Amino acid sequence: MSLSETLPPGTTPMETPPSGDAMRDAILRNLMFDLGKSRAGALPRDWFMATALAVRDRLVQPWLSDLRSAYDTGEKQVYYLSLEFLIGRLLRENISNLRMMPEVKAALASLDLDPEAVFACEPDAALGNGGLGRLAACFMESLASLNIPAFGYGIRYDHGLFKQGIREGWQEEFPEDWLNFQNPWEFARPEIAHPIGFGGSVEEIERPDGSLRHVWRPAETVLAVAYDTPVVGWRGIHVNTLRLWSARALDMLSLDAFNRGDHLGAISERARAEAISRVLYPADESPSGLELRLRQEFFFSSAALQDLLRRHLRVYGEVHTLPERVAIQLNDTHPAIAVAELMRLLLDDHDLDWHQAWRITRGCISYTNHTLLPEALESWPVALMEQVLPRHMQIIYMLNALHLAEVGAANPGDNRLLASVSLIEEANGRRVRMGHLAFLGSHKVNGVSALHSELLKQTVFSDFHALCPGRITNKTNGVTFRRWLMQCNPGLTELLLEAIGPEFMDDPAALVGLEKLADDAGFQDRFAAVKRANKEALARLVRERVGIRLDPAAMFDIHIKRIHEYKRQLLNILETIALYDAIRAEPHRDWQPRVKIFAGKAAASYHRAKLIIKLAHDVARMVNRDPMMRDRLKVVFLPNYNVSLAEVLIPAADLSEQISTAGMEASGTGNMKFGLNGALTIGTLDGANVEMLEHLGPENIFIFGLTTPEVAQRRAEGWRGRMAIEASFRLSQVMDQLATGVLSPDDRGRYGGLVQDLREVDHFMVTADFDSYYAKQREVDGVWTDQAAWRRKAVLNTARLGWFSSDRTIREYAEEIWGVPIRQ
Repeated sequence: MSLSETLPPGTTPMETPPSGDAMRDAILRNLMFDLGKSRAGALPRDWFMATALAVRDRLVQPWLSDLRSAYDTGEKQVYYLSLEFLIGRLLRENISNLRMMPEVKAALASLDLDPEAVFACEPDAALGNGGLGRLAACFMESLASLNIPAFGYGIRYDHGLFKQGIREGWQEEFPEDWLNFQNPWEFARPEIAHPIGFGGSVEEIERPDGSLRHVWRPAETVLAVAYDTPVVGWRGIHVNTLRLWSARALDMLSLDAFNRGDHLGAISERARAEAISRVLYPADESPSGLELRLRQEFFFSSAALQDLLRRHLRVYGEVHTLPERVAIQLNDTHPAIAVAELMRLLLDDHDLDWHQAWRITRGCISYTNHTLLPEALESWPVALMEQVLPRHMQIIYMLNALHLAEVGAANPGDNRLLASVSLIEEANGRRVRMGHLAFLGSHKVNGVSALHSELLKQTVFSDFHALCPGRITNKTNGVTFRRWLMQCNPGLTELLLEAIGPEFMDDPAALVGLEKLADDAGFQDRFAAVKRANKEALARLVRERVGIRLDPAAMFDIHIKRIHEYKRQLLNILETIALYDAIRAEPHRDWQPRVKIFAGKAAASYHRAKLIIKLAHDVARMVNRDPMMRDRLKVVFLPNYNVSLAEVLIPAADLSEQISTAGMEASGTGNMKFGLNGALTIGTLDGANVEMLEHLGPENIFIFGLTTPEVAQRRAEGWRGRMAIEASFRLSQVMDQLATGVLSPDDRGRYGGLVQDLREVDHFMVTADFDSYYAKQREVDGVWTDQAAWRRKAVLNTARLGWFSSDRTIREYAEEIWGVPIRQ
């Protein structure tokens, strides 16, 4: 059975897809009339553009129809605010969700074009960094697939985070160039432009009844201009909108300054305005960088709120019904300023009283927390907030005063509690706590795994939880199986269709039907053959990009994440050194061939993370050049990790590294993607690993290391890494090599500071978990020697992870937080 034969009888969400000939004609027409190219002069990218435009044409009519329908029926709509949307490439996803793959492939073949080569010409949209942005992309696709009317709001970054280069093992950052050519999926909406103010002063105007009205007079105004991208649901059942904002100056050119010869000064206002949407996460070590971060977050939050209010008023005429028609989801603390901005708009622009405005604000907004790390919860210096957003600081002060008065009345004399729940931190310089603001302004706050949600109640929001015991809820993350199984692993998808039928394509829980085949030797062989083909594809990519030859018969042990100390790429690297030492010490042993593959970006100003990348390269150089290894161990770092690279890495993985410090990973979604594609997980009891263990059974996942309570206890007892180092010969040997420069002969002191931190601090418990991790890896080796046992576990991973679909997650949001009906 093929992917094109799986539409349930009577299901016609879109008109019949075009034939191959009709699609061929559409591609040629776009090539000539939209791109101005002939067949003879067309470059590969031109063919991609022409094909994408032909596919886009197929979704515009249903998209506009769905936009109208939501208002015609008066349905409640979801507005998802996220600083990141890591959508990756869209051509394959849109073709697949529209059920057009056979027609598109036939059309391209008739033009003597390789469809895969055409798909590969699409650049990854540089709109995110890691799991936060990829989750937002999965959620947008699931919202459309569940027929829930929704808008995603974010920023249209010109250059994204950065393009990662590697020079002599060190990360370098370069601007992404994804918009150098036309983006075929977006529609510019210059008529939708909202003014965004910064700075200035607040004027008090007396009303006839003696009350005061506040008028903000910004010193600077920037325009937020809309760009819309349609988001297609599975089988084309619904099309939603991702609306991204681009910053523009009110005056693009000061003609007076230009004519005076001040050519740079003439465009200074434009440069300052457009900096807002230039790059994702600009370095904030300087005062100007910190201010730019705040400007970005307010810019897109204000634009989103002005936009949804405009759309609501156009249909319903007044704002009092907003909570019945609008659900606003804040994806982490970046858009938390939306609480104060919605209050400002309701108070100042729509002349509501405080009680009415607060009822509407809290009735509309809910907040997803993604981290327990204090630095990621965000706080802004009060002085900066007063300078950039003076009216919002007035509102925050008033919110805080009313909030603390209520808390104080219920808890007289409890100054510790008042300090804990205050929106203003007084201890280390006055700062606005954005996580607190988001909590206070939301009717629901959710964590993203069962463990994370409990830790929210016990740690960062413990006092808020005591005050509002029903507000925190859990919504364990999920991934869209359309992207992370059906599109990135077509070989496995075809095998599943043959083995258990098409039901899993609409109901991921149906994957459980694979369980009965887990012990079938014939099915295991076919399952392994798919994995082998995916590994061969990855080996070719590695050879092309970094020049390293890989044996697809080796275990592919893959660790792909944003580089951060709590994600513990360092622990993996230290174990790699220890394994290398062990192979050299006992070369006669029957070592299982293994390839360690790393990928991920370090934040531009995160120097320790950059050092970890350098260490990975130093270890790779040592291991890969050693003839004694004889393919028993290789180390690879693939630069410029993005969604498209993940789509090659994940289907090829045998072992998935999910080894964060227990209690520090909110959820993780890479763990779900790897397991779904038949990789076994080695991991700690952290984030969603805990729930994966429950679904898989302990025999089908490799769990090691300290638990969250044990980590907390070690820290409370004053843990120092030297305790573990002195107790472990292997770890001590590795530390000595790092400290003496064995791995860095060109700079023997390179890792001295790293070793010192591990010995004296080790906040992330790298040394504490080292021996447990090393032992568990040798257990992995033992299972790998029994390929029948390994394959059985791999099949069961795919079979038992259907619960981790983002469709399930979105259903829970819709039913328990947003109050939005699912129309399927």
